[in-house]
Amino acid sequence: MKRHAAILFDLDGTLADTAPDLAAALNQMLVEDGRAPLPFAQLRPWVSWGAMRLIRVGYGEQLEAATLQVLRGRFLACYEAGLCRDSRLFPGIPEVLTALEDAGVPWGIVTNKPGWLTEPLLGALGLGGRAATVISGDTLPYAKPHPLPLLHAARELAVAATHCAYVGDNIRDIEAGRAAGMHTVAAAWGYIPADDDPAAWQADTLLADPRALGAWLAAPGALAGVA
Repeated sequence: MKRHAAILFDLDGTLADTAPDLAAALNQMLVEDGRAPLPFAQLRPWVSWGAMRLIRVGYGEQLEAATLQVLRGRFLACYEAGLCRDSRLFPGIPEVLTALEDAGVPWGIVTNKPGWLTEPLLGALGLGGRAATVISGDTLPYAKPHPLPLLHAARELAVAATHCAYVGDNIRDIEAGRAAGMHTVAAAWGYIPADDDPAAWQADTLLADPRALGAWLAAPGALAGVA
């Protein structure tokens, strides 16, 4: 690995498989409201699109703005109550992070999840204090796909943005990384709807699973374009 490179990760669907707990929060609300819970397979692909998208999947597209905000508040409360019951790091991710640390390569997290959920989740996942920088959706005035969170993370790492790679499972991750001048890596193991094609995001690198990420990082010259 290039010792002066830095790797930034999205959280949900990239580092951590949080879909079980997010789906459970939505289904809890649906049952409370006398609606049928939805199959996990139907909800999983939409997790990386955020709370609003999940709520629309459960309650329909034609929600008034005020109703949507009320449902969002309930959803986040339900999710917070069961924040890390079934969430886990994706297989292969612990080894990737350990390898980065052993190689002296700083890594961080840039997520649109609000900080009051991000920090306790990282602690529950065993990542508390390990990331060199954590930028949440409410850290700055803008969230992804705006490049500011990624640029801010690079500044906190004291690494030029062009020396960083950003790994994410949503097109907005790739858009944000590209706008920030970073090497972009599409995480095809994440939460991707059936009609979406990660190859169409035009990321610099497309990887099928976290183990492939580990192999890519370990390959000689893999980060030559960013370091």
